[in-house]
Amino acid sequence: MEFTKSLIKGKLIKRYKRFFVDIKIDKQKITAHCPNTGSMKGLLDEGNEVYLIKNNDPKRKLKYTLEIIKTKKNLVGVNTHMANKIVNHAISNNLINELQNVNEIKPEVFFNKETRFDFLIEKNKQKSFIEVKNVTLFRDKKTAEFPDAITSRGSKHLLTLIDAIKKGYKSYLIFLVQIQNMENFKIAKDIDPEYYRNYHIAKKAGVNFLAYRCNINSKKIFIEKKLKIINE
Repeated sequence: MEFTKSLIKGKLIKRYKRFFVDIKIDKQKITAHCPNTGSMKGLLDEGNEVYLIKNNDPKRKLKYTLEIIKTKKNLVGVNTHMANKIVNHAISNNLINELQNVNEIKPEVFFNKETRFDFLIEKNKQKSFIEVKNVTLFRDKKTAEFPDAITSRGSKHLLTLIDAIKKGYKSYLIFLVQIQNMENFKIAKDIDPEYYRNYHIAKKAGVNFLAYRCNINSKKIFIEKKLKIINE
C-alpha cells in the first residue's frame, strides 16, 4: 500500500478527545485527525517523531491525518483504517502464506445480524471469514502485543469466529503488526485476561491465528514477514 501523497514530518505534542492530536511542524502548531481511537499505549510521549498526510478536501475541518509515530527507534503505523487495505493488498498479491491463490475476496461481510467480519474469501469452494486486528503495542524490543486495552468487542469476535466454524466456514484472525523490527507476537494477558482466555478457547476450536509484520516507511506500508506467536 503506497501513500497517495508524501508524508510530512512533525513532533507530537499531545493526543486528546480520542480524535485530535496536536503536532509541531517546524515552528507551527497544527491539530490533526487521529484515526486510532484505541489507547495507543506506549506511543504518545511528547516529542515523538510523527508523520502526517495532508488532505486538501475543503469540506474537512482537519487538513492533516496522523499516519505513523516513531517510538523507541521503531516506526509504528497507527491509522487503523489502513489495516484492511494492507491485508487486502497482501491477499491479492499472495503475501500471506496461508491465504495464497484465493478465488474471491469480499470485504466487510455480515456473518449474522450483529457481527460483520473484515473479509470473506473463497478458495477451492471453501469459504473463510477473516478478522483483522491492528497491532501497535510493544513493550520489549522484539515482541508485539495485542490488545493495548480491554476489548470486549475483540472477545466477541473470537467467539463468533467459533460460530462460523460450526457453520462450515474456516476462520482466521490476522494480527497485523504495524511495527518495525518485531520478531514475535503474543496476547497481552495482563492487559485483558478475558481476551487471553477466549483466544485459547478459539484456538482449541479451530480458529487460525496469524501474525504478520509490516514493512513501514514514509512512502508505503506492506506485509513482509510472518511472526511467531509465543503464547502458551
